[in-house]
Amino acid sequence: MVQSAEELKQELEATAEEVLGRLKSHQLFQSEWDIAAFVVFLTFVGTVVLLLLLVVVHCCCCCCCTTSPRPRKVSPGKEKPKGVDNLALEP
Repeated sequence: MVQSAEELKQELEATAEEVLGRLKSHQLFQSEWDIAAFVVFLTFVGTVVLLLLLVVVHCCCCCCCTTSPRPRKVSPGKEKPKGVDNLALEP
């Protein structure tokens, strides 16, 4: 279903008029479900922004605080294998 440019323009104008009418009447939401959906959307956006902020802070702290590097753990040459030998497989 392809809309012509004129139909698309009329649809966008109708949507803009509807939104402006709601803004003028101070009734942005028609029902409680609209309010709930908006709250969920804002919660999602807020969580994403908070996580991005934490990533930026973490990257800045890791890049800027290189004056005292953390001591690296040196692994020993050969570690003892973990687990139990299966002696039933021996010939």
